[in-house]
Amino acid sequence: MKNIRQLDLSNNGINANVLKIVAVAAMFFDHATNVFVPDGTPMRWGIHLFGRLAAPLICYLIAEGHHYTSNKKAYTIRLFLFALISHFPYVIYFDLSLWKATSVMWSLMLGLIALTAAKHQTMNVFQKSLVILLCCLAAYPANWHYLAVLWIVGFGVFREQFTKKMLFYVAVGGLLYVLPGLLQYGPFVTYRFGFLLAIPFFYYYNRQPGKRSWFSKWAFYWFYPLHLTFFILLSWLIM
Repeated sequence: MKNIRQLDLSNNGINANVLKIVAVAAMFFDHATNVFVPDGTPMRWGIHLFGRLAAPLICYLIAEGHHYTSNKKAYTIRLFLFALISHFPYVIYFDLSLWKATSVMWSLMLGLIALTAAKHQTMNVFQKSLVILLCCLAAYPANWHYLAVLWIVGFGVFREQFTKKMLFYVAVGGLLYVLPGLLQYGPFVTYRFGFLLAIPFFYYYNRQPGKRSWFSKWAFYWFYPLHLTFFILLSWLIM
């Protein structure tokens, strides 16, 4: 049976730029709650629910970038540089230990490395599995840690098999994100089910980049450290 996502969507559906905008908006409002919305309130729950769109959509875009880029080494170095740039704004804003935590950019870079290994033509299954495992372990201190690594690998490996891709996505999110959260923190973190909101965006994604420009390419990278810096400065002003 032909996979339903093998149909040519042409210019219908939503392109990569739309995914970026939704991801950036979800991230912005979700991070704003850290200072500006009281903990344990319905508003914070609702914003966090919407915010669960950010990480899955960004992971999806990383996997798509892996597929389309002609220079995976440069792509990896770019993510590494922004992981360094984003580290201090992240730990300062979320009041974390300087050397025991870091931002999602580190997880995204390791996810890209893991996917590159998973798709490598000459590596055997053991070698691929070892690299993926090491990337998951190395991502542990980072935001979204091994979840981001596994999602990126799944999105890339099952790129042409939408049903398998979504089953893998839901299994990883449900078993490694939602369930542990409910067991540890209780019903308030039911907002974690918001990761399922990304599925319609995956379904209607048409594999088109949208309008391409220098700004659209680099703004997506610079937004992460800059919006955290903005929140840091704003929180200092109002405190």
